Formats: sequence, C-alpha cells, structure tokens
Amino acid sequence: MSARSDSSRYGFSLTTGLAKTALAGALSLLALTSSALALPACLEAQRKVDEANALRFQARQEARLGNHDRVCDTLDEVGDRYDDARDAFERCGEGVVAIDLRSELRGLRIAKKINRCD
Repeated sequence: MSARSDSSRYGFSLTTGLAKTALAGALSLLALTSSALALPACLEAQRKVDEANALRFQARQEARLGNHDRVCDTLDEVGDRYDDARDAFERCGEGVVAIDLRSELRGLRIAKKINRCD
C-alpha cells in the first residue's frame, strides 16, 4: 500500500497535517513573542497593583489607630497607584484588567467617603 492509498482511505493527507502543525507552531511562536514584548509594561502594572494593595492595608492600620489625616493621604496614594496600573495594563494590551481596576477605584471612592476624605 502506498501513502496515496492511505490518504484516500482515511480522508486526509499527511502533508496537510504537517502544514497545519507548522502553521499552529508559527502562530504559537507569534503569540509568545508578542506577549514577551508586552511583558515589561505588564510587570510594571502588576507592581503598581501590589503597591496599591499594600497602601490599602496601611490605610486600614492608620484608621484603626485613628490617624484620620494619614488615612486620607494614603488613600490618595492608593488612587494614584491604581491609575498608574490601569495605564500600564492598557499599554501592555490587557484592557480587561484595566476595566477591572475601575471597580477597585469605585471601592476606593467608597472608602474615602466612609473616612470623610472628600
């Protein structure tokens, strides 16, 4: 039996399968390359989110201690970090995460109202 008879019997060709595999590999490489190029901006954005989370913890501690002025200053810094993170996520192509940060900013506005910072 030849390869020709195998391909007609099974309804596919070996060369078509290899071409599809090569195309899939090329697309995977392209996706990895584009995400690697966007990586520094995404890392910066994640760092900003981590800083904002640490500052929110600090604001809660200041609120427990009753230091109202410091709470408001810290919450302002949290807002700045979230804004920076949103911009960085948009630069690296992660617009969905940038949209999710809007909910964090809404929560921050609520925290400012609760602490009478506005």
